[in-house]
Amino acid sequence: MLVALSPLVAVAAALLAGAVFIAAIGERPLEVYGLLASQAFGTGYGLGQTLFRATPLVFTGLAVALGFRAGLFNIGVEGQMYLGGFAAALAGAYLRVPAPLALPAALLAAALAGGAWGAVPGVLKARFGSHEVINTIMLNFIAFALVSWAGRSLFETATVRTRTIAAAAELPRLDFLSSALRGSPVNASLLIGLLLAAAVGALLFRSRLGYELRAVGWNAPAAEYGGVRTGVAQALAMTLSGAVAGLGGTNFVLGYKHWFELDFPGGAGFIGIAVALLGRNHPVGVIVAALFFGALSYGGLVVNQRVPRELVEVLTALVLLFAITARPVLERVARRLV
Repeated sequence: MLVALSPLVAVAAALLAGAVFIAAIGERPLEVYGLLASQAFGTGYGLGQTLFRATPLVFTGLAVALGFRAGLFNIGVEGQMYLGGFAAALAGAYLRVPAPLALPAALLAAALAGGAWGAVPGVLKARFGSHEVINTIMLNFIAFALVSWAGRSLFETATVRTRTIAAAAELPRLDFLSSALRGSPVNASLLIGLLLAAAVGALLFRSRLGYELRAVGWNAPAAEYGGVRTGVAQALAMTLSGAVAGLGGTNFVLGYKHWFELDFPGGAGFIGIAVALLGRNHPVGVIVAALFFGALSYGGLVVNQRVPRELVEVLTALVLLFAITARPVLERVARRLV
């Protein structure tokens, strides 16, 4: 029970440390946090902005969690999302298919591109035992360079963006659900992310494949002894992780700007690591953690007249730090209490 509280302890500790930082620059922490929360959730527009910023984190958090569950650390989510968004933009702009198929084709292109990029370190891990952390870091750099190179001939003249996608490939804004969201960029990719979270939950906890992935994550030699092909499971986990990350790129490309531009993920892939850790690698926890970081992102932007924007980065780093350390500390405390 005590260990289950580790995410709350991590957030509380990060906010407390952030309060010291805020007080040090002469501001009142409770006022700043209250303003941040009211701006992030107090208005329909603010809520829409918070949900928009939380959407890519749902995808990246799920992608990282899928890898963690199989005992793999996928740091390449940023690059996989980058390629997924690029592929979605190319499919939406250049693929000539009947209008009803334009959006599914763009989504499929994003998933395939991210999945293919995730499969590379997965296969290398399964076939040669090479460490996925090093491979995924290097593949991030290759993805950025590859898109920059391809952009020379594909980007609009004198810009760093692709052609605008076809209208049929656009994801609709969610203001049709509530007029209060009007003006905010939150779009249907949020619904896709929530459906994907349900699918990932069913895969991990209601299927044989999910059991095998978790068994490999718990104890790979024991899983191998029990008949699980660990290499296949690891390669599959990284491929699925990459596909989920690739779909995350559609929030920006298909639902917001309607084109791809350089550097669009803005670190969402790396924040996904904090989201997965804070959410304890569970789909429901990932959604809650993504909402928290989405609120921090938008609320921090609004309160930057009182505190530096870097406060959000400090809090994100602190949450990640405490999320890593809180659980072993609480486990030690729990053992002493028994």
